[in-house]
Amino acid sequence: MNEKEFAEISLNVGLVIGISYMVFIIYKLGKDSKAGKFGGFILFLALGLGIFGFIVKFIIKMFLTSQLS
Repeated sequence: MNEKEFAEISLNVGLVIGISYMVFIIYKLGKDSKAGKFGGFILFLALGLGIFGFIVKFIIKMFLTSQLS
């Protein structure tokens, strides 16, 4: 395993851990503020949209690099 492979694996693992932690924070925020079902949905929608955008960017990047090869 060279440095490039290690960096790619570490980045992916770190991102999965970070995104999972952000989802937990959004859940905890909704629970502690007693937002209810609709409020929790709005929290996940608004704050989760950034996470969704990052994941979509990663998928598009993978698709484009596979088309060029």
